[in-house]
Amino acid sequence: MATTGTAVDVVMPQMGVSVSEGTITKWLKSEGEAIAADESLLEISTDKVDTEVPSPASGVLQQILAQEGETVAVGTKIAVIAPEGAEVEAEAPPEPPTQEAAQEAEEASGAEGEGPAAEKTEEAPAAPAPAPPEPEAAAAPAAAEPPAPAAPTADDDNGRREAKFVSPVVARIAAEHNVDVASVEGTGRGGRVTKKDILGYIESGQAQAAPAPPETEAPQEAPAAPPQPAAAPPAPAAPAQAQEGETVEPMSAMRKGIAEHMRRSLDTSAHVTSSIEVDMTKIAALRQRLKKEWAGSYGVNPTFLAFVARAVVDTLKDYPWINGEIRGDSIVTRNYVNLGFAVELADGKGLIVPVVRNAETLNLLGMAKGIADIAQRARDKQLLPDDVQGGTFTITNPGGYGTFHGTPVISQPQAAILGTYAVVKRPWVVEDEDGQDAIAIRSMMNMTLTYDHRLVDGALAGRFLRDLRERLQSWDESTE
Repeated sequence: MATTGTAVDVVMPQMGVSVSEGTITKWLKSEGEAIAADESLLEISTDKVDTEVPSPASGVLQQILAQEGETVAVGTKIAVIAPEGAEVEAEAPPEPPTQEAAQEAEEASGAEGEGPAAEKTEEAPAAPAPAPPEPEAAAAPAAAEPPAPAAPTADDDNGRREAKFVSPVVARIAAEHNVDVASVEGTGRGGRVTKKDILGYIESGQAQAAPAPPETEAPQEAPAAPPQPAAAPPAPAAPAQAQEGETVEPMSAMRKGIAEHMRRSLDTSAHVTSSIEVDMTKIAALRQRLKKEWAGSYGVNPTFLAFVARAVVDTLKDYPWINGEIRGDSIVTRNYVNLGFAVELADGKGLIVPVVRNAETLNLLGMAKGIADIAQRARDKQLLPDDVQGGTFTITNPGGYGTFHGTPVISQPQAAILGTYAVVKRPWVVEDEDGQDAIAIRSMMNMTLTYDHRLVDGALAGRFLRDLRERLQSWDESTE
């Protein structure tokens, strides 16, 4: 570091155990501008969250080493903060010293979204040093002595590439998308294929053209003609070109992460959706009574979502598979519920699913506070990646916009996701005091359960929705 005095280096922070890099989306201070400790310095984006980074010290932003739009590895120096009046020797942006280590740590952490009960992936070994160059072949023997058949050069090359270290995450993504890792050009140390390389290869559409594996045995007949060199992998797809009337913008790191996660979910789970109608009239009346009390005493709004979430947690106790997951050839169930809630970001260009952990320990008020807290921190860009990991069941609530039905996508590796929709007053058939049918105006909500049919059958999903409806329609406020 080329600084003097008490200058402080600003580095790309470790935003969760599975995050290896971040993209600088906006510097909130300019070079030469004063800043206080813990004041927001810049905004960064990862494949999991967008967040603001506070200044580690008070002083002057002396130098910015990474510009807006740049993606840098965790631990890379991106700026220097110096005390007012101190001189700092300017330096060129350094080569990221910890990029490979950060990538290996991120890839070795295993599949994203695993709950706290998931087994920890063993630490990935360091990438082996590249093999020393092979000596040049000796001069060919005399023509009278026929040469022995040599293994094809392409096979030798492929063998060397396959022998290089491939992390568990890269191997998993390659297997899911039927990609031959040897055909992917690696940008890591020694040509190692990183997670970023494999995802970029898949997004470019080259995965469909992955070359077939080479033959393992050479023919037994006479030696064939010398093989041709292996063809280089196709070049990455060119950026989209705007046509007349169009605007083209690059996908953010978060948008790319959402796209990959949603596509992988559809490729992994057998999605089926069941629906049910719920009479929320009793809860609507209770909400009105609680609003004034809670607003004055706790500053919290008793939303319909809080009631639903509370009933979901109780119902999941009787349906552990719906709160579980498939892991390999095993079914994993849990005695806790980490409840995820889909939250739209303020600019409408991102969706994030923060988690209320151990939701089974919360009463209705605690649930309402937890939901309000994570939703506000998500919109204020105050979430950490660990806040969006470990969910075991998710609720999405598009009903706030008036929608009455949907088919959400499951958040992997979970088994199901509940959709809640608009509460509307409709005529509904009820029984009067004499047991006769009558038409009444009721506050009705539609709910959907999208579930992984590999684990959850339609009958099990139907019973879950039936019991959830019964809990909501017969809400006992004395238990809260």
